[in-house]
Amino acid sequence: MNLTLLPEIAAFVIVVESGSFSAAARKLGTAPSSVSRSISRLEKELGVKLLHRTTRKLRLSDAGAEVLKSAAVMMDSARQVLAHGAVGQQEPQGTLTLSVPKAVGRFVLHPVMPEFLARYPQIDVRLRLEDRYMDLIDDGVDLALRITNTPSPGLHGKALMPITHLLCATPHYLAQHGAPQHPQDLRNHCCISLGETPADSRWKFRQHGKTLLVQTHGRYAANHTGVRLDAVKQHLGIGSLPLFTAREALKRGEIVQVLPEWEFISAYSGQLWLLWSAGRQLPAKMRAIIDYLAGKLTVQSQ
Repeated sequence: MNLTLLPEIAAFVIVVESGSFSAAARKLGTAPSSVSRSISRLEKELGVKLLHRTTRKLRLSDAGAEVLKSAAVMMDSARQVLAHGAVGQQEPQGTLTLSVPKAVGRFVLHPVMPEFLARYPQIDVRLRLEDRYMDLIDDGVDLALRITNTPSPGLHGKALMPITHLLCATPHYLAQHGAPQHPQDLRNHCCISLGETPADSRWKFRQHGKTLLVQTHGRYAANHTGVRLDAVKQHLGIGSLPLFTAREALKRGEIVQVLPEWEFISAYSGQLWLLWSAGRQLPAKMRAIIDYLAGKLTVQSQ
């Protein structure tokens, strides 16, 4: 048996499981061309065609289907060996790098990290707080927190909590300017929006299955939820805020929700997902933080 072909056999199984060279490459952390060369080497060594390749999909040949039966058993055995190794690592340890949107990192993740660090003294955490999309492989990220309703099929993930938005103002502002009774009343108020594009001041609402779009105006805008929260608390107007940013100020009565009977629809609403690369055995440090955040943030959102 040519043991040097084990990586090629593993690549073959992952290509079949993934359905494409590009998806397999993402799981393996390499380029599609490299995966293609691995399959070609295996086919040359075995002397058979394993895959029929078209521009749209891959199809196993008859010989490939037979090879897959044995190769899949080999991969399952290898994964079991790695699982036993993970069990043997008693103490989760090492460095974890997490990609997190800025506001989520500041208001959601950062507050629960001291307890995690105390619970796992052998784990170091590096937060990459950036709103841009970060590739787990190219950017050297172990896990990513992303707001989405359609997580990438090439990643494993766990939904942590819903991200909802609402409108808020201080009782002082509303006493001075009146509380809007209908979204159209916002035209007569100072509205604090994201301010990145003209669309950010066009606020969308939903009630009883019907949607309504209102063009708002305001003298102040900020693309940071913490700044918008402070602007609202300074009585500068009615601001759009994620619930995770506004929650504590709402509990203290510093601010109140405006138009609570209407659903405020934001482009940044959705589920907060914790995502990691598929096709890899999770080390103890990653399992530790996945389980911890799933427990903490799921409870927090209730």
